Amino acid sequence: MDEYIRSVTSEFIGFLVNVGMDKALANWVGEFAMLSILLFISFLAYGIVWRIMRYVLLPVIKRSNTKFDDLLLKHRFFRKVSYLLPIYLLYYFTDDTITIKLLIKGITAFLELLFVVIIVMVVNSVISTISDYYKRYEISKDHPMEAIFQVMKIIVYAIGFMVAIGVLFDRDIGSLFLSLGALSAVLLLIFKDTILGLVGGLQLIFNKMVAIGDWITVPKYGADGDVEEINLISVKVRNWDKTIVTVPTYGLISDSFQNWRGMQDSGGRRIKRAIYIDMESIRFCDDEMLEKFSKIVVLRPYLMGKENELNEYNKKFEVDLSSKVNGRRQTNVGVFRAYLKAYLNNRQDIRKDMTFLVRQLEPKEKGLPIEIYVFTNTTAWAEYEEIQADIFDHIFSVIPEFGLRVYQSPSNAGFDKLGAAFAKGNA
Repeated sequence: MDEYIRSVTSEFIGFLVNVGMDKALANWVGEFAMLSILLFISFLAYGIVWRIMRYVLLPVIKRSNTKFDDLLLKHRFFRKVSYLLPIYLLYYFTDDTITIKLLIKGITAFLELLFVVIIVMVVNSVISTISDYYKRYEISKDHPMEAIFQVMKIIVYAIGFMVAIGVLFDRDIGSLFLSLGALSAVLLLIFKDTILGLVGGLQLIFNKMVAIGDWITVPKYGADGDVEEINLISVKVRNWDKTIVTVPTYGLISDSFQNWRGMQDSGGRRIKRAIYIDMESIRFCDDEMLEKFSKIVVLRPYLMGKENELNEYNKKFEVDLSSKVNGRRQTNVGVFRAYLKAYLNNRQDIRKDMTFLVRQLEPKEKGLPIEIYVFTNTTAWAEYEEIQADIFDHIFSVIPEFGLRVYQSPSNAGFDKLGAAFAKGNA
């Protein structure tokens, strides 16, 4: 084939000389004409190969059950591979069409550079395909490998860049890599964030600190939502208000963050909220109050058991009950706590196999905190909020039935009433 192209070129140049063209000019015109024809044939070959791939190979791939080849198609792998044919033809036959050494060298260097670029594009398509194929499996959520795939791409780009430099300046690639030693400090400074991101990403992945789909909270970066992507530089979080926050990957290692995966996996979400009781409304229960409380069905077992316990205690120690401070007595706030336990225990949306507390906290200037500390049987945000609101709607409504008041800072209406009462007193 080489000899055939040379002979055709020579015959064409001879023809131009025979028709009266200067020999030097005939050489230039003949060689460039043959180079143009070679260029046309190369791209014609590319068009034929691509049409064969497009109308024969690609339909077969689309009909196959294998998903990997579909992802190759998505990342234009076959299109990029088809670019190699015209480059190969031009590279192989260029020196058979022209004899100008400087021009041959320039064209050859350009084609080599183009070949390197296309090879990098092809390898990049393969890595992207493997990355997407890996994401199809459930394991990718717990072990996201996006950072590693990105590092692989960076390595491919770096090697391609070094090879391209070697081609352009006609340098040995080995010597170029050795010369990088002197630039290592500069490269470390330039790629500091990338290196820290890689280290952080690997620690996040292998220590299972965070996975795709986890709900995380990072107050420092204003992130509070689901993790959508973990890459080399950042972790992408979609907040509940649908905004997107990018958190530096290494930031999750160097700073603290909260991962709610444990709560989601447990199947229960905590309710931890206190009601402040006005301490002036707390008092011992008299017979009238106990009779009223005994009409509350869920309280009857508690009241009967507690009353027997207190009677036995007071009888055992011969307590003088004429004074309320002697012995043991029931209080309205104690009965209220017992009611809350019974009420919550009867709800089907509260888990009984997890922490279940109704407790008093330290009294404060706002009153006595009675805290509800239980877990719902759902982790869905909307359902959880509905359950919590329903519980406290009920609690606020029943508090007056126990002779208790909720503490509330005085409002304008409260000051108006106080002023009216003061004015009435003075009158």
